Amino acid sequence: MEREIDRARRAFGLFFEVFAQRGSSFAPVLAAHDVIARDCYAAVRAGAPGLLPRDVLPPVSYMEHGYSPATMRRGAMLSRLLGERNPFPIVRIPWDRDNPWQPVILHELAHNLQADMSIWHENKRAVARRVLGECGDRRLAAIYGRWHKEIFADLAALLLGGPSAAWGLAQFLAHPGPRALTYRPGVHPTGLLRVLLLTEMLRRMGFGVQAGRLQRVWLHLYDPRRFHRLPQPLLDSAGTLIPAVVDEIAFQTRRNLAHRALADVIAFRREDEEAIQCGKRRLIEGRLPDAALPPRHVVSAASYALNSGRILPRLLSQRVVARLASQHPPAPPTLGAAQAALAA
Repeated sequence: MEREIDRARRAFGLFFEVFAQRGSSFAPVLAAHDVIARDCYAAVRAGAPGLLPRDVLPPVSYMEHGYSPATMRRGAMLSRLLGERNPFPIVRIPWDRDNPWQPVILHELAHNLQADMSIWHENKRAVARRVLGECGDRRLAAIYGRWHKEIFADLAALLLGGPSAAWGLAQFLAHPGPRALTYRPGVHPTGLLRVLLLTEMLRRMGFGVQAGRLQRVWLHLYDPRRFHRLPQPLLDSAGTLIPAVVDEIAFQTRRNLAHRALADVIAFRREDEEAIQCGKRRLIEGRLPDAALPPRHVVSAASYALNSGRILPRLLSQRVVARLASQHPPAPPTLGAAQAALAA
């Protein structure tokens, strides 16, 4: 009985923190991020109807301290809830990363898509099997197998946002050289190889010029010939394994995707990039992006506009938040609003 009371108290505390912010000055920013999340789920439904249930709750965003956005996926057991399962995806947005022009949010939403599409374990097995077949090294197969979730989220973010997402993720990963060039056991790929995976994905998507430019910039900043702390087999095999891993995750069919590939379910075409560039120009000119531009692509257009240096960040943030928040579905009336309506 005492444990259940404690569990209820913790659940109230967590969800009060999440939803109480909707009554604060941060409500428009949170609504904007919710709209981006809904659009990412809509992209999957459009590419593979029936893959996601219509009544599934989309991710809900909230703000908290932290270096980077993070997510708690649906069904994950949360220690802060004494092992109770999370009923819907929650995306944490750091207080200083609340502007919806940072493609890192697409990466976090992609984690939730991977879980809700039920390809978590299928993807891990496929990646480990492909790496083992390419090089015969079980240690490398285990490393890429541990990295599969983060690589999937990175590649899916590019399919959701295009080349702008690759540059945004690279900016986020631009740490001091010793960190980017040091191997640490865990689920996150080494910084050097992580961005090279992004450049390979851009090539496969048909954006070779952008891929070449990003790769030149990245290898100029992080040249392993000058210094590195990577296992030599991991570095030596990158030229072979990076294209293989990108192909396996994004372009090979999955049973749980109804025998489609990820690139089939979330398609990004050259016409999408042209529409994003048009949105960028409109934002710089002081206008809102076209209403037909999907919210996930508004993130990319805003990122391009910011990097142009031709618009003040504050004005850009106001326009983008207003554009996205206006698409948020109205909240259900509260008890207080209902009582006021009855009294009137």
